[in-house]
Amino acid sequence: MMINPHDDRYGLNRTVAFGPDQPLELDCGVRLSPLTIAYETYGTLNSDASNAVLICHALTGDHYVASKHPITGKAGWWDRMVGPGKIIDTSKLCVICANVLGSCMGTTGPTSLAPDGRAWALRLPVITIRDMVKAQAMLLDYLGVNSVLAVIGGSMGGMQVLEWAATYPERIKNAAVIASAARHSAQNIAFHEVGRQAIMADPNWRGGAYYETGSAPLAGLAVARMAAHITYLSEAGLTEKFGRRLQNRDAVSFGFDADFQVESYLRHQGLSFVERFDANSYLYITRAMDYFDITGSRGMKLAEVLRSVRARFCVVSFTSDWLYPTLESRHIVHALTAAGAPVSFVEIDSPFGHDSFLLDVPAFDDVMRGFMTSVLREAGV
Repeated sequence: MMINPHDDRYGLNRTVAFGPDQPLELDCGVRLSPLTIAYETYGTLNSDASNAVLICHALTGDHYVASKHPITGKAGWWDRMVGPGKIIDTSKLCVICANVLGSCMGTTGPTSLAPDGRAWALRLPVITIRDMVKAQAMLLDYLGVNSVLAVIGGSMGGMQVLEWAATYPERIKNAAVIASAARHSAQNIAFHEVGRQAIMADPNWRGGAYYETGSAPLAGLAVARMAAHITYLSEAGLTEKFGRRLQNRDAVSFGFDADFQVESYLRHQGLSFVERFDANSYLYITRAMDYFDITGSRGMKLAEVLRSVRARFCVVSFTSDWLYPTLESRHIVHALTAAGAPVSFVEIDSPFGHDSFLLDVPAFDDVMRGFMTSVLREAGV
């Protein structure tokens, strides 16, 4: 095992490589090796490693929580939340975030080199949310962190939080599950399948073996992103932001250009996404989310799965989130209550849909500030 402080592709990754003597046992039955995990830390780990907080990112997120993204140059996706003196205060805490398994930002995924020196592409075994969490546990072991003060995540990150609670209940003291669910619904699987089919229909996809061709399925990936992005928003939010307003014109064109502002917005989202993400990684990660059913994978009811949990939970949903509606969060809360775990729950009124946890929603900030204040008080940090 060795540390590579600079990933050749992105330049800013901190990575740890696990060799053949430390394979990752995947749910599909394959032993994955070698394994590289890219991660970022914010703040300083104290002498007994007791001030660590693990943040789990969402589907198209990454480990650049509060640092400039090396490709886009934009601030970290939770920069307003994480940093010295901020809600997740890195002057007192050490925040750790790992790029998930299967991604394209430094952690082993389809773009990574297999033992034969060629990109894994679709030869990479299919991975699960539990596989992502087991890889994160390997990283924490490497860093000397036996347990974390809190594990926090929204959307797919919330799935990882639940998997942490089920697989490593002794390693987490507090948990925040934000805009998430204990299993993926049929509707969500359906939206993901539309995105995957868009990618695979692109002639440049070439069965996933496009890395050496000089052309990638960018059009298909852009369409996948456009379809998914609609699910992250809300009808009220789209109406308020765009309505039926036209884009840079006084009348419709009677053609198929982007007449409406909302069309132009979605096209921009698709085009900007392909600059920082890989099509095969999108296939792998969406499949991992679709397979996520924390009860079905164990053959138990949710309360039974969470029976060993003693962490204090904070569960958050948003009124306009139709991707992971409040009903899903209530299901988690009821199971935690039945399992005897301390849990608080809040549904926050927001017009911004699923993406509310990434945006400026003062009520959400208040909830997270209260949660983190109690975490720090409990730890005496």
